[in-house]
Amino acid sequence: MDKLTDHFSLSEMTVSETAARKGIDNTPSPAIIKNLTRTAQLLERVRVLLGSKPILVSSGYRSPALNAAVGGSKTSAHMQGLAADFICPGFGTPLAICQRLDSLGVEFDQLIQEGAWVHIGLAAEGIKPRRQVLTAKFSSVGTTYGSGL
Repeated sequence: MDKLTDHFSLSEMTVSETAARKGIDNTPSPAIIKNLTRTAQLLERVRVLLGSKPILVSSGYRSPALNAAVGGSKTSAHMQGLAADFICPGFGTPLAICQRLDSLGVEFDQLIQEGAWVHIGLAAEGIKPRRQVLTAKFSSVGTTYGSGL
């Protein structure tokens, strides 16, 4: 069964051009699929809060090898299936999306305005979410994160 929720599938939460190009296996375990289902449920709530506009996921689950290949954080929630990067063009810019989600008190561990996309992450089951809101700043020396939007 590929469908995680009404609007999000396992395949869209695991697809990766980098994995395909580099021959990296990005198959999630049953425990990761359970987390991806939670992430998809969060995205369903986000979709409603954004006026039921379609959400386009650019990155969901990343195996440790894939995460390393794309230069992800060594502690990335993507590796646990607990994060997604997305856009919602029908609603507005990533900044507008983050402002909306933050103002409505959506439960998340991290919400990051990453310039061209939004990163939203959950805490592991049983862990209190930090509700950390950040903005990525990109420069020639790398990416840094500042608190707030």
